[in-house]
Amino acid sequence: MTDPQIAVLMLALFVGAIFLGFPIAFTLMAMGVFFGYYAMGDRIFNLLVTNTYDVMGNDVLVAVPLFLFIGYIVERANILDRLFHSLQVAARPIPASLAVAALATCAMFATATGIVGAVVTLMGLLAFPAMLRAGYDTRLSAGVICAGGCLGILIPPSILLIVYGATAGVSVVRLYAGAFLPGFMLAGMYMVYVIIRAVLNPKLAPKLPKEQSDIPFLQIVRDLLTSFFPLAVLITAVLGAIVFGWATPSEAAAVGSLGALALAAAYRALTWERLRESVFLTARTSAMVCFLFVGSATFASVFAYLGGKALVEQWVLGLELSPIMFLVMTQFIIFLLGWPLEWTEIIIIFVPIFLPLLDDFGIDPLMFGILVALNLQTAFLSPPVAMSAFYLKGVAPPHVELMEIFRGMVPFMFIVILCMVVIYVFPEIALWLPSYLYD
Repeated sequence: MTDPQIAVLMLALFVGAIFLGFPIAFTLMAMGVFFGYYAMGDRIFNLLVTNTYDVMGNDVLVAVPLFLFIGYIVERANILDRLFHSLQVAARPIPASLAVAALATCAMFATATGIVGAVVTLMGLLAFPAMLRAGYDTRLSAGVICAGGCLGILIPPSILLIVYGATAGVSVVRLYAGAFLPGFMLAGMYMVYVIIRAVLNPKLAPKLPKEQSDIPFLQIVRDLLTSFFPLAVLITAVLGAIVFGWATPSEAAAVGSLGALALAAAYRALTWERLRESVFLTARTSAMVCFLFVGSATFASVFAYLGGKALVEQWVLGLELSPIMFLVMTQFIIFLLGWPLEWTEIIIIFVPIFLPLLDDFGIDPLMFGILVALNLQTAFLSPPVAMSAFYLKGVAPPHVELMEIFRGMVPFMFIVILCMVVIYVFPEIALWLPSYLYD
C-alpha cells in the first residue's frame, strides 16, 4: 500500500473505533503513535512530546477553564432560578410569555456558560414543568428548552469559538465580535416563531392566570435589579473588555471568575461543596479538551506526513465545486458528524481538514467558523441522535415521551438552517462588527 492509502486506512480505523465506543482522545493518540512509528520511526515520540508542550503553552486555551469555571459557579449558585422568575414576570404581556422568558434566560445563561447539557438540564428542571403546568403544548415547550439550551454554542463567550480560534489560527476576539449578531439574531428568530405560533393558536401557549400576571411594577423592577442586572453587568463587563480590546480573553475570563464568585457569595449560595464541585468539573472538562488537542495534533501530523491531507485536498479540488457547493458539502458533512461526535471532536479533528481549502474557494475563516457553530446546533436538535433531547428526557416528567421532544425540536432545527442561509446571503451580519471594530 502507498502512504496515502495508509493515511486513508488510518482515518477509517479511527472512525470505526469511535463507533465502537473507544475514548476519542486516547484513540487519536494511539493511532497517531502507531502509524507514526510506521512512517517516522522513533521521531513520533518527540512529536508527541512537542505537541503536548505546545498545547499546554497555548495562551488562547487558558481562557477555556476560566470560562468553564464561570459557568459552573453560576449554574450551582441557583442564579438561573432568579433570572427565569424575573424575566417571566417582565415578559407577562407578551404572547407565550413563559416560552419567551425561557428563551431569554437561555440566551442570557449562554453568555455565562457554553455547556449545552447544563443549560438544557437546568431549564428542563426549572422552566419545562412551569410551562406544562400553565397548559403549554408539550412539543412546543420541549423545542423551546432544547433549542434555547444550544445557544451557548454560538453566543460569546462560546467555548467552541475559543477552540475553533486556536485550531484555525483565527483571533478569538474577532470571532466573538462576529458571533454577537448571529447569536442574538437566532435567539430572536426563536422568540418570533414562538410568539407567532401562540398568536395563531392560543391553545399552544395559554395566557397566565390573572393572579400570576397581575404583579406591581415596583416588584418587577426589584426582581430585575436583584437577578437580571447583576449577571448582565458581569457578562457585559467581561465581553466588553474582550471586544473593545481592554483585556485578552484569558484576562477577562479571570476577572469574570472572580466576579462570579462574588455574585454567588452575594446571593449566599457560595458553599465549600459547590466551589469544590465547580473546580472539579472545570478541571475534568479542561483536561478532556487538552487531551483532544494533543491527540488530534499528533494524528493530524501523521495523517499529513503520509499524504492524506494532500489527497483530500486534491479530491475536493478535483470536484470543481463552486464556493456555495463547497460550503454546502462541508456543512453537510459536519452535520452528519454531529450525530456520533461531540462538537469538540469535530472542531479539533475534522474541521482542520477543510481549513486549508478555504483560501482556494475564497471563504473567510471567520465566516466559516460562525457557520460551523450554527451548524453544530442542528446536531443537538436533529433526531435520532439529538443529545439535547436525551438531556431533557432525563429530567422531564415520566409522561413526556422522547418522540414528542423530537417532534418539538424539528421546527427549531429548520430555523437554525434558515439562519445559516440568511448569514450566507448577508455575510455582513457576521463580518460587519469585527470589521468595524478592528479594521
